[in-house]
Amino acid sequence: MSRSRPLPTNEETANDASASPLPISHRVEKLVSGQENEVIEFLAARPLQTFVLSGFIRDNGLESPRNRGEFYTCRDAEGHLAGVALFGHATLFETQDERVVMTFARFARTLPPTHIIGGETGQVELFWAAYAGTDEPEPNVADSMLYVLRHPVEVPEPAPQLRRAALEDAEMVARVHAEIAYGESGVNPLEVDPQGFMRRTAQRIGRGRVWVCAGDGGLNFKADVVSEMGEVIYLEGVYVAPSERGRGFGLRCLASLSGELLRRTRSVAVLVNSENAPAVSLYRRAGFRLHSHYKMIFPQSGALL
Repeated sequence: MSRSRPLPTNEETANDASASPLPISHRVEKLVSGQENEVIEFLAARPLQTFVLSGFIRDNGLESPRNRGEFYTCRDAEGHLAGVALFGHATLFETQDERVVMTFARFARTLPPTHIIGGETGQVELFWAAYAGTDEPEPNVADSMLYVLRHPVEVPEPAPQLRRAALEDAEMVARVHAEIAYGESGVNPLEVDPQGFMRRTAQRIGRGRVWVCAGDGGLNFKADVVSEMGEVIYLEGVYVAPSERGRGFGLRCLASLSGELLRRTRSVAVLVNSENAPAVSLYRRAGFRLHSHYKMIFPQSGALL
């Protein structure tokens, strides 16, 4: 975890004129099945910022336990969409209006605690300032960078035995992914929700979304496709075994996988912790370029969700 600068306070935000509440005609309303096309069209305006939200809706629809939360919208006075948010295990939102960010934050305070608040740095800081109460424990914060690849990089040789994971790989895939999650959030999902975590791992593998290179001792490389669209495929949980690092193995795997994915999308995106210098170096060597800065806030009050 890191904090590049202090998070803004409620008092600082209150002094910002742009943070004034929306008019009463702007209300937060729950989205229901049947509204998917309208929401997907709204999110399509910024595909590189909305891939997670769009991915959930395309995979599961607006109403599904697999979303681990519920979708809401905020409309302007004419009834047009001004923002879309997912509130639940993760809090994610899309809007270009700071007033909508504030409105979403105040609405979120009426809901059960969340495990993670994520998005573009400025918007997340504004959201947190309106969301956190004076008695809110100091959160864990991770600064991240969105890297995007549009053209594959050639490597001297392809990755050996890169393949989609099978269900019999689920245990070692979950173990590695839990290790990554613990490093980012300080929470091990295999400890707090072992059955749910294993179920979600198996579901992702069943959809052909997990890619691995396995050796005699376990996984040497892993990457998860979280969302897949024509504009962008988003990866997370990219892992290279310590024994294989510094030898070009991770680059061969990532380049091979990226080349495969770019056959059916225009770009591949990944979020990288700003302090993870080896990972940043790997993505740059694989042709990924910095697109924008993100922030992940892990509220202590939601740590056990």
